[in-house]
Amino acid sequence: MARAVTFQLFALLGERRFAPRLCAFRQGWNCMHASPRILIVRLTAMGDVIHGLPVATALRRQFPDAMIAWAVEGRAAELIEGHPDLDAVVNLPRRWWRSVRTAKTVRRQLRELNFDVAVDLQCLTKSAVVAWMSGAKRRLGVAGRNGRELSKTLNNELTDVRASHVVEHYLGILEPLGIVDPEVEFKMPERESDATFAIESLSRLALAGQQFAVLNPGAGWPSKLWPAERYGQLARHLWSEHGIKSLAVWCGSDERQLAQQIVDTSDGLAVLAPSTTMTQLAAITRRASLFVGSDTGPMHLSVAVGTPTISLHGTSRAEWCGAYGPTNACLQAFYQDGSARERRQADNTAMRAIDLSMVTEACDKMLSTQNKLAKAS
Repeated sequence: MARAVTFQLFALLGERRFAPRLCAFRQGWNCMHASPRILIVRLTAMGDVIHGLPVATALRRQFPDAMIAWAVEGRAAELIEGHPDLDAVVNLPRRWWRSVRTAKTVRRQLRELNFDVAVDLQCLTKSAVVAWMSGAKRRLGVAGRNGRELSKTLNNELTDVRASHVVEHYLGILEPLGIVDPEVEFKMPERESDATFAIESLSRLALAGQQFAVLNPGAGWPSKLWPAERYGQLARHLWSEHGIKSLAVWCGSDERQLAQQIVDTSDGLAVLAPSTTMTQLAAITRRASLFVGSDTGPMHLSVAVGTPTISLHGTSRAEWCGAYGPTNACLQAFYQDGSARERRQADNTAMRAIDLSMVTEACDKMLSTQNKLAKAS
């Protein structure tokens, strides 16, 4: 959102005063009651919405009687609806900020919920505007380079978060509320209808009741694509070494073609997944023994449902946004640096530098660990 448009919006909505300050850590909740009303703001990007799920659980653990809501845009709401630690999901229309009339409707909707605190995970102008429009007197954000655009002006408690992974970065924003190094729990919800879809689909594909791997060849950027034929070779390896078949998943016609390439190069050891929604894909992935894919939403979805995950990285930093947690693995030959635009428009040289042996070795290690744990139990 352009700065001029932002200030025009502020003027039309009738508020102009902001008081940001760098927030030192304070023990407890010094100026709030025991049942605060808290708004989490992470509007877009499926992977980043998933990264924010542990924030809801950390808040619930600290404030069991709180009213906790999440402001999100469009279809990303499907991922968090039904989360056990959320009381409400405020689903905003996409591009709400382009219309003053729609922005006023959003403001009224938020103000009716009487928030005390807003936690801006996204830290862009539009997310900080949502936090500000909520009427929350405490608006938590980040200092430094991760507080982007006008968020450091609109948010009034800024924490200098030092974290190596985006999940921990989001949790670090909660420090002014007395929440420090909380346990990471995603608690990804599963609807009964999605579970039924997954069970029936796996049965039709002859994968029900057995181990299988989910292979996801798609990505939001072409520069994040690992060659589909290598996934096909990986499927052959998983069968020959571990007796595990593979399921090639996809979203959209372009990804379907990539998934079909996996099937075509796998000697029949990979099967094509049906068309799925994101929540249906989550239900299928939850039942898998392994997930392999690049830095994209389905990979983070796999982590959130507890499936052992191997993430592949080229134009994104594995340590920052890779598969989170000690049971998962992140692979990167080298980081293809540049601005966001340059990395988006780059070729997939860095992804191609991840050779097949790197991935098969990671799969072998992960599956071997699983087998040892299964025998021990």
